Amino acid sequence: MTISTMKAAILEQFKEPFTIRETPRPVARKGEVLVKIKASGVNPLDLKIRDGVAAHTRTTTPAILGLDMAGIVEEVGEGVSGFEPGDAVFGMTGGVGGIQGSLAEFAAVDAALLAKMPLKMSMREAAALPLIAITAWEALIDQAKVQSGQKVLIHGGAGGVGHIGIQLAKMRGAEVFATGSEASQTVIKGLGATPINYTVASVEDYVLAHTEGEGFDVVLDTVGGITLDNSFHAVKKYTGHVVSILGWGTHSLAPLSFRAGTYSGVFTLMPLLTGNGRAHHGEILREIAACYDKGLLKPILNERLFTFDQIEDAYRAMGEKQVGKIVVSIE
Repeated sequence: MTISTMKAAILEQFKEPFTIRETPRPVARKGEVLVKIKASGVNPLDLKIRDGVAAHTRTTTPAILGLDMAGIVEEVGEGVSGFEPGDAVFGMTGGVGGIQGSLAEFAAVDAALLAKMPLKMSMREAAALPLIAITAWEALIDQAKVQSGQKVLIHGGAGGVGHIGIQLAKMRGAEVFATGSEASQTVIKGLGATPINYTVASVEDYVLAHTEGEGFDVVLDTVGGITLDNSFHAVKKYTGHVVSILGWGTHSLAPLSFRAGTYSGVFTLMPLLTGNGRAHHGEILREIAACYDKGLLKPILNERLFTFDQIEDAYRAMGEKQVGKIVVSIE
């Protein structure tokens, strides 16, 4: 007999604790895959959504949050190829725009958003990767087109997108530099990048020290605000490119224009919200899986283990300064 309900963490109102209760189990429609969720990644964006300060995600309550997921294919809907029951999969599949997220036992998700997990990848690793890996890929490879021999500066190198970005840029043959606080210098260095302590070195200082004043070929801003403004001063003249994942404020383009540089932005949620371009997310995750298999890329996980009934603890930890990606085990 098919079970018709599942447990899910329901956000009844913004800024309120989740309520874990029984809710109807979804069914895989045409083009969808029903996944038994094993792990759910927690991102800073998940916190903003929970607190009702992420209007761009088009989230209304009640809602099941959770952008990132990893799990096992339970059923395959009509018209789906490439997946079958028993496959281990991962993806950024919901949690915004009224689409059910991963803080539940099951989810019916667009098959285009999924990729199969490498055999050696754990469920926690898989759930940690989708949002940060897709964002870093879109920024550095799709937008900036990082090439061998370039000097790449990544702001926030120990963060989620930042630490994956370092690995992707190095994979492309770039010389990588990354800013961070004193506490993050060891992590950045361990990833193979040259750490820059932004609390003691000015933009002029590190541009002079690492590029002889010429500027970096590519600058990735993962922080926004004044960090994006600083990026315009750090980019190489004529050929340099700045890409930001948080370019949502009001900024003067004069410094960038005076360096004759270029700029682009990344909005990773667009395919989820609009339905357009979803297949590319699946393609990126297949590339990420291949990089993992080759030992070229690996997420840094938070050492704490969180279970389904500890979701509030996981979100609280995400709001504190933590090393590594936080993941909730759903089982």
